[in-house]
Amino acid sequence: MSDLKSNKEIKALVSLLDDTDQEVFTEIERKLLSFGKDVIPVLEDVWSHSFDTLIQSRIERIIHKIQFEALCIELQLWSSHRFNDLLAGAILIARLQYPDLNEDKIRQQLSQLKRDIWIELNEHLTALEQVNIFNRILFDVHGFSGNTTNFHAPQNSFINTVLETKKGNPLLLSIIYSIIANELDIPVYGVNLPEHFILCYQDPVASEHYDYTYPKANVLFYINPFSKGTIFSKAEIDQFLKKLKMDANPIFYEPCNNHEILKRLLRNLSFSYNKIGDLEKADEVQTLLDILEKN
Repeated sequence: MSDLKSNKEIKALVSLLDDTDQEVFTEIERKLLSFGKDVIPVLEDVWSHSFDTLIQSRIERIIHKIQFEALCIELQLWSSHRFNDLLAGAILIARLQYPDLNEDKIRQQLSQLKRDIWIELNEHLTALEQVNIFNRILFDVHGFSGNTTNFHAPQNSFINTVLETKKGNPLLLSIIYSIIANELDIPVYGVNLPEHFILCYQDPVASEHYDYTYPKANVLFYINPFSKGTIFSKAEIDQFLKKLKMDANPIFYEPCNNHEILKRLLRNLSFSYNKIGDLEKADEVQTLLDILEKN
């Protein structure tokens, strides 16, 4: 703490955390929360030296509340930014479960993947050739794949765990794929297909020389990262929607923005936490989703 008086006040408040009077604890908690992130190191130090389970559980609760409030503020800022960054958004959502995650490590892992793909690319390649190289490096060389055995696990929705395990759901694999692709100037973007998130290769400039599978948005073809980058056309989406008995809405064929991607990521997490009975986490996810819905 920069202010000695504040530091003393925090330590005085922390010393009262074992008070059995709930009203007293509520007031102590309120005051500690008002200090924000600055109070966390003091609380962690007390936790590590305490053998009182009540004090430890209360400290854990206060730290979590501070971290979650900070996350809400950061997500509001992300959401209000016109050109919100997809990687920054995915890292924010991962902080819900992993508040101390190493952001630099995530960026280094993505940079390594980017470098390995970039080495194989050249300016004379067609769009299809670019994506075939991308798929080979990401899925065959580095071993990324869809998590089919534990599809609904929350871990499939966090970028740090997917980069570690190399297994994820369709959305997180698509997020990683598109982040790297865009850094390599490959125009691959997310498509908000119901029940299965996919990607599209969108030609930045319309050309009469190409036979677009979805001409309205200059889409050359679609990519399914969950099945190791399988390439397919609009016809397959038509068939998929028919099976779901859904109308062919343009949003199921065209690129969506990063705001929509993050909302879908949170909806996936909400479903995952509800499925495993973690209702407290599901409520927190809903709070984050509400923030994005308002912007």
